Order: sequence, then structure tokens, then C-alpha cells
Amino acid sequence: MNMSQGKLFVLSGPSAVGKGSLCRLLLERDPELTLSVSATTRAPRSGEIHGKEYFFYNEKDFEGMIRQDSFLEWAKVYDHYYGTPKAYVDEILNSGKDCILEIDVQGALQIKKRRPGAVLIFIKPPSREALAERIRKRGTENSDEIQKRVSQADSEMSYQSEYRHVVVNDDLLRAADEVQGIMNGYRQEENG
Repeated sequence: MNMSQGKLFVLSGPSAVGKGSLCRLLLERDPELTLSVSATTRAPRSGEIHGKEYFFYNEKDFEGMIRQDSFLEWAKVYDHYYGTPKAYVDEILNSGKDCILEIDVQGALQIKKRRPGAVLIFIKPPSREALAERIRKRGTENSDEIQKRVSQADSEMSYQSEYRHVVVNDDLLRAADEVQGIMNGYRQEENG
């Protein structure tokens, strides 16, 4: 019997919009969903573990992987590389599970070109002010970095028309329900 291929879902949007919180909630609710672990050259934040939150690489190793076409997408964001290991995602999809990527806008647009069947979902904040407040509350950036991220978010918001779906993260549970509904719709389409 042929095992069916999993579906690739991409959750994307500005920094601090709540993509990570949404992904965690979706993963808790949905046993058929697996999170792809991204690779990065940024330093681990407190409590982050290699292979769990990210695969942490130095710049030289990451650039070697780029040359070997090992990434489904990659980008340099805020002076660090980020990428999605192609083999890791394909292993999940080939096992019949759905895979969710939590990535930035640049990466999502690369995925759209390389994997046209991927379902791109743009997560947007209820307002620019709400986004700036979320970044401040994280306490991981200084005021210059906060301003840089808010300006970057303004730019990223202009790409939401490139996505199949746009979800406003004004309330985590409501936004998760909406994303879950989108995913279930594609699953029913595949099985229908």
C-alpha cells in the first residue's frame, strides 16, 4: 500500500507576530503535524537546544550547506543565516505526516517557488503598535533593534498578497482555530 505524501504548511510573518506560539499550540492539538527544525547561525537563546528549536551552525558550515543545495529555503536576516534543511522536510512528508514551517517572509517566498503545492499562511499582527509592544516584551532586543524589526515588519506586510491565506493574530486561540481550519480544509481536499 502506498503511503500518502504529507502536506507542507508554511506559517510566516513579521518577527514577534506570534508564529512560534501558534506553532506550539497547533502541534499540541494535532498529532499528524510535525514542525520542521530550521538551521541558523545565530547564537542559541537561553534554553534552546541544537536539533530541537534550531540546528545551530557556524557561518562557514552553513555556507557550505548552501553550496551543496541542502536547503529548501535560506536567507540572511538580521546578520544571521536561517534555512530549512531539505532532507529533514522531505523525510517528514514522505512518512505521510504534514510538516509545518515557521519561517520569515523571504523564506516563504522561496518555498512558494520551489514547492508550489505548499500552503502559505501569513500571520499578521492586529496593529503596528501591538507588534512593537510584543517585541519590547520579549526583552531580547535593544531600542535600535526594536525599531529595525518594526521597520522590517512594515516591509514584510507588503508581501501578504503572495500568500494563499492571511490570519490576524489578535487572539492566540482564535488564530490557532483559524489556521487549524485552513489545514483541515486542505486535508479534506486531499482525501475527498
